[in-house]
Amino acid sequence: MELNESYWTDRYYSNQLGWDIGYPSPAITEFMDKVKDKNAKILIPGCGNAYEASYLWKKGFKNVYLLDFSAVPLNKFSEENPDFPKSQLWNINFFDAEGKFDYIIEQTFFCALSPELREDYAEKMLELLKPEGQLVGLLFNIPLFDGHPPFGGRREEYEKLFAQYFEIIKMETAYNSIPERQGSELFIKMKIKTPKQNLVSQNQY
Repeated sequence: MELNESYWTDRYYSNQLGWDIGYPSPAITEFMDKVKDKNAKILIPGCGNAYEASYLWKKGFKNVYLLDFSAVPLNKFSEENPDFPKSQLWNINFFDAEGKFDYIIEQTFFCALSPELREDYAEKMLELLKPEGQLVGLLFNIPLFDGHPPFGGRREEYEKLFAQYFEIIKMETAYNSIPERQGSELFIKMKIKTPKQNLVSQNQY
């Protein structure tokens, strides 16, 4: 199974949208409500219907960028938010994205990628974040599926993966998950390691 643009577009047309909760994730909106800088540059990869983006836009965040492999959700978002700049809607492969961001929001994107791309995901996040930028959001802390998305995982494997590149500030069970996902999501907050932290990590091996 190739998880390409056609695969995800077909999911939208057939209304197979199990990841879509229909409103902004409380864990993400609660975090972003504490961000005072309305000029912060924000990327939401694998954005889908991007309820969080609508929320942020209405809160005054104007440097929000949405990225999705399929044009379907981006077109829908544009119709529902006609004042949102079309130049900030990216219908591209995440791994082709360019720029530097203060915040990258993870919301059911990581679990949509084939597990063999998780190392590439971490490296790309490292590339896209500003030196003081943060990767924030939610990861599933349950097995889920092996042959198709969503692909699950466990905290231990996430820690091993991300600790190579990031200082893990927070990775804990989200207390404010939606009811259907209570106890099955981790809230994450990470930032790029400093050169000194990287040196310490290398010396541990």
